[in-house]
Amino acid sequence: MKRLTFFGSCLTALLAVTVYFLQAPSADALTKDSVAIMANVQEGDTDISRIGRMSFAPNGVLLVADIGSASIVAIDTGDAGPVKKLKERVNDVDKKIGAALGTDKEGIRIADMAVNPASGKIYVSVQRKADGLNAIIIFDEKGTLSPLDLKKARYVRVSLPVADQKTISNISGVEFSNGRVLAAGQSNEEFSSKIYSLPLPLTHGKSGEVYSTETYHVAHGRWETRAPIQSFIPYEEEGEDYIVGSFACTPIAKFKISDIKKDAPIKGTSVVELGSGNRPMDMFTYEKNGKKWLITNTDRFHHERRPLGPSQYWGVRVDMSYLQADKINEEAVRRVITEKSGPNGIEVVDALFFAKHVAKLNNDEMVILRDNKGALDLEISKLPE
Repeated sequence: MKRLTFFGSCLTALLAVTVYFLQAPSADALTKDSVAIMANVQEGDTDISRIGRMSFAPNGVLLVADIGSASIVAIDTGDAGPVKKLKERVNDVDKKIGAALGTDKEGIRIADMAVNPASGKIYVSVQRKADGLNAIIIFDEKGTLSPLDLKKARYVRVSLPVADQKTISNISGVEFSNGRVLAAGQSNEEFSSKIYSLPLPLTHGKSGEVYSTETYHVAHGRWETRAPIQSFIPYEEEGEDYIVGSFACTPIAKFKISDIKKDAPIKGTSVVELGSGNRPMDMFTYEKNGKKWLITNTDRFHHERRPLGPSQYWGVRVDMSYLQADKINEEAVRRVITEKSGPNGIEVVDALFFAKHVAKLNNDEMVILRDNKGALDLEISKLPE
């Protein structure tokens, strides 16, 4: 499979949109915190085979899921700030990215979007369909796009553990947490929903630990071991570490990970059900007026059966106090699916209609990759009070 390069046949297309290469930092430019996150750092081609979800660790370290090789690639981008957020909406993002890759918008698959909180720059992971070329495209405060040079990078690759003669079919998320990097995915084992824990520093050539999950699906009325976590965030409660994740048909569940044993199963606690027929896309938390909220956007794949608002893409915020609720699993609180709010502390967010991807910029704003009549626009939107 061909890898990312912006030379040769792609050069003309790249010049047409006036992009430039983001140079990898020298060893002297790396901070002590960057070194603590990455060890046995490699220089050169990241060799990503099927790019997927992304998120940022501290100090400009970008965590990238490589589904094709069942691994996490950490890239030191050298993007340390200061924060310069996007000034105005960027129209036709998919068309612009396609042109940069020598094709049109139908010729690309956008996998994810992430925002570097240290700089405000927006990163989009994408694959060219014709030949599987993988790219990460960066948008600065002016909306100018540039490729992250995946051929000349400082990076480490950490494999996700898998049983003998088994495979990992998807990596649905990767996040930095206390003393580790967490990933979620799905294998072809009997207990297929997995959580992966990768210790810090992420060391090139090393691996981590894997745990199977079992979760009560409120809408389905049963415990399930195969439904994978679609999106998740790290979460701390009374000094204990958790993953808070969401699944298709959108139960929100928490998994305690602070004292799990190697190869042990993790039983999730479902606390909220947002409605069947939905697939969660992204998730983050923010704090406003002394209250903490969880934001998640979804793709309502049975839109015609459960109409709510103008789009199959919508989002909701949930009061984080629900994570300490007494009513769990069979008795978990259900969102009122015919209304924009209810019960108290669960609200549909109007700004998330048509949002295919969303990422937190700060406690006041989020970045949205929005469907606009078949085109994709990039913009900043206010978080609800």
